[in-house]
Amino acid sequence: MIHTNNEQHIYRFSEAPIWELQREYFEEQGIKAWQSGEVPQYITNNPVIAGAYAEMIFGFLQDRARLGHSAEPVTIVELGAGSGRLAHHVLKELGELNDYAGMALPPFRYVMSDLPVKNITYWQQHPSLQPFVLQGVLDFARFDAAQDTELHLTQSGVTIRPADLKQPLLVIANYFFDSIPQELLYVDEGKIYESRVSLQFPDEADASTASEMLEKAVPEYHYRRAAEYEQESYPYRDVIELYKNKLEDSHILFPAIGLDCLERLERLSQEGFVLLTADKGDHRIENWEFAEPPKLIHHGSFSLTANYHAIQHVFGQKGALSCFTGHHYKNLNVGCMLMLHSPAGYVNTRLAYRRFVDRFGPDDFFSMKLWFDEHLEQMALSQILAFWRLSRYDAQLLIQSFKHIILLLEDGGEEEMDDLCQGIHAMWTGYYKVDEKHDIARDCGVLLFQLEQYEDARVFFERSLSAYEATADLLYQLAICCYETGSEAAASDYTNRVLALEPEHEGALALSRF
Repeated sequence: MIHTNNEQHIYRFSEAPIWELQREYFEEQGIKAWQSGEVPQYITNNPVIAGAYAEMIFGFLQDRARLGHSAEPVTIVELGAGSGRLAHHVLKELGELNDYAGMALPPFRYVMSDLPVKNITYWQQHPSLQPFVLQGVLDFARFDAAQDTELHLTQSGVTIRPADLKQPLLVIANYFFDSIPQELLYVDEGKIYESRVSLQFPDEADASTASEMLEKAVPEYHYRRAAEYEQESYPYRDVIELYKNKLEDSHILFPAIGLDCLERLERLSQEGFVLLTADKGDHRIENWEFAEPPKLIHHGSFSLTANYHAIQHVFGQKGALSCFTGHHYKNLNVGCMLMLHSPAGYVNTRLAYRRFVDRFGPDDFFSMKLWFDEHLEQMALSQILAFWRLSRYDAQLLIQSFKHIILLLEDGGEEEMDDLCQGIHAMWTGYYKVDEKHDIARDCGVLLFQLEQYEDARVFFERSLSAYEATADLLYQLAICCYETGSEAAASDYTNRVLALEPEHEGALALSRF
């Protein structure tokens, strides 16, 4: 029930109506939440972070093989898989690493999970995911992070129950812990208080959508002494004691449900788990000192800061080894936690974190991407191509750079033109469409057309034609491609289609005379 300005109800923070509205938003929107651009996804779904994860997973598979555990498959479960783009990039990169290395490694299956059934239906129908399903390396599951204890896989029909897995479970959680219910505690003078919340909504709130109500909600915080968190019976008492002793006048978002979720997932395996995670979250206790009450960051849904410190501390007490960067993060904190027997022995996994996150990782790349966005028009073609390679041929960069690249083609050298062609084909093999309105196939065709790569340009123009409305310009370019490659019948057909749309089209009229 939503209370308006005339009523006030005080909630435990994890039970406030905002969480039900959050759930309602994602279940109503399904994949539209990402298609509309309301929910941010680029920073945690691009080829760079996927490549870093694939390298760590590959390192983990090597470690398991070295320890003599190659027979049983490794299960990788992605929590809150959203649009599916991260899974696609990880699977593509992991497959390429496996093929390149040619090593005897444990088999794996990747399980994309989320709460909305609409998302699972979308994944099942996505053409870029189908090859992985047919290979038997991809499956799907509906998973409620707040309560589920099993994974029911939709494609294979398998149910993973506690202790079923003989390999450690590998968990991927991007923008996950910041978006599920958390407790809000307040620490002052060595005492723990529960920070409860009342919410004011406008009078017309009942007629609004979930997203609109989340945007308009005004929180007010209320404090009560909460000695129950300090009792021996409280499962996370040790970290609470640490906060009591180390922090003053501090608000702490405490991930009780997130911790419980990880503990339920841990029970699925006989061998522990590995967590790969990225979020707006702090693992340093000093970053929670004097923290103000949280502000809801609204983007269709909402998010808060994730408390990586608590997650790291709780599982560290059980023997986990956590990897976070030695430097401070700017936009995205990427971590790897090994809740395993003798975690320090997983050398390849830890080395992969060192090389692909700590030395230069997804957060560093995103900082450079922001610079790229501001300075693109001052960049030379060689610089754009270098950054595109650094991005692992990210489609978003080509979309952004297309108009500027067209202007630079005239002065480009032969080697740069060759690298551009290679990049277009590499980008397309990793392209994952989320029903974008932008016609990237047309962009690729235009670039290849300008480079006089008519056969390849024709392939991309025809991809565009199959997905978007035909225009006279597109059909004319197709006619030219066919003419230049000796496909005269097709050239004639496309020319006639141009003239049917624009009878006075000069280029098509000239071409029709040949």
